[in-house]
Amino acid sequence: MYDVLIVGGGPVGACAGALLARGAGGPGLSVALLEPQPPAPLPAGAALEPRVVAVSRASERTLGCAGAWPGILGPRLCAYERMRIWHESVSATSTAALVFDAADVGEPNLGYIVENRLLQTALLAAFTQAGGHIEPAQLSGVRIGEEAVEVQTNRGTFSARFIIGADGAQSAVREAVGLTAQISSYRQTAIVATVATARPHGMTAWQRFMQAGTLAFLPLADGTSSIVWSADDEVAPGLMAASEAQFAVELDRASDLALGATRLVSARQSFPLRRLRAPRYVARRVALIGDAAHVVHPLAGQGVNLGLLDAAALADLVLAASADGEDPGAFAVLRRYERWRKSEVALMSAAIDAFDRFLAHGTGPLARLAQQGLSWVNGAPELRRVFIRRALGITGELPRAAKG
Repeated sequence: MYDVLIVGGGPVGACAGALLARGAGGPGLSVALLEPQPPAPLPAGAALEPRVVAVSRASERTLGCAGAWPGILGPRLCAYERMRIWHESVSATSTAALVFDAADVGEPNLGYIVENRLLQTALLAAFTQAGGHIEPAQLSGVRIGEEAVEVQTNRGTFSARFIIGADGAQSAVREAVGLTAQISSYRQTAIVATVATARPHGMTAWQRFMQAGTLAFLPLADGTSSIVWSADDEVAPGLMAASEAQFAVELDRASDLALGATRLVSARQSFPLRRLRAPRYVARRVALIGDAAHVVHPLAGQGVNLGLLDAAALADLVLAASADGEDPGAFAVLRRYERWRKSEVALMSAAIDAFDRFLAHGTGPLARLAQQGLSWVNGAPELRRVFIRRALGITGELPRAAKG
């Protein structure tokens, strides 16, 4: 029997596994991870992939504690030093645009842009190096007992003292144990691609709020940018069906040529945007982390960062309980995790939804006030530093790993 069985080997599940297997100044736990399709490592010299994540300082520290950061460092990694955020009613270079600069808070950068596959493979490697076991199996059922959980899969039955559902928005763990989720649509589709731009990105993340959605340019290590275009459902199908030349014309219009003319250098990918909130993150001998518990709009790039903090917080509490001789899967231990992370996620989720509602889609006095707020924050250095520290993830109640 394992101490912990994790269902889902994405970055969040793999991070939880690595932290639990490594321990915290003491012995780690025995951990197995169910992942039916582990990704192949990126081939040497392969083109950068368009699916990327923005890794905050708190996440960077967490990845270091998990043993994954050395596997991420290298020529595919791109630090970004600034963010420039503006509303379509002004230009990108206007004083009304909001600019976050790492130098304002004495940091070398605001974070890193990392390919999703590179992040996942580095975390899975760190997990196995820490003694974790990956089982390429698909969950088919869960039976919860008084002191253990049995998990049925297509490769047999596994037992553990508790299980972690890290299997995404359509979590089979969540459904199997009777936990629910409130799901609603943003009525937007995210379009992701890699583009070349006439002007260099300047190690800057660019984001424009428009009436029909939000457009972000994320800097990549080879000088190209990954775009995340959260387009309203009425316009997204046309953008996906457009020729490369037609798409570039629409992208140039939407970006207001902030980085000059653009050119597609990868295929376009798309996925619908939905918000998800699980009223409960835990049940008896079960905990949900990452997208299984919450999904937020990608406009702030916080989805994976929130999930990694879930993993770190749960690992903190479970390892501490184990070191004190407690049952690491006890409901009281898991409830402490739920109380901690639900409040932090709710705060971030409300802020992100407010940005989407008032800056991207808002009309009327409140929307105009929000748009003016960008320039007000830009003109208030101390307030701007508060926002930068929050984006870095170095404020609030942090898990041990996120503190470095």
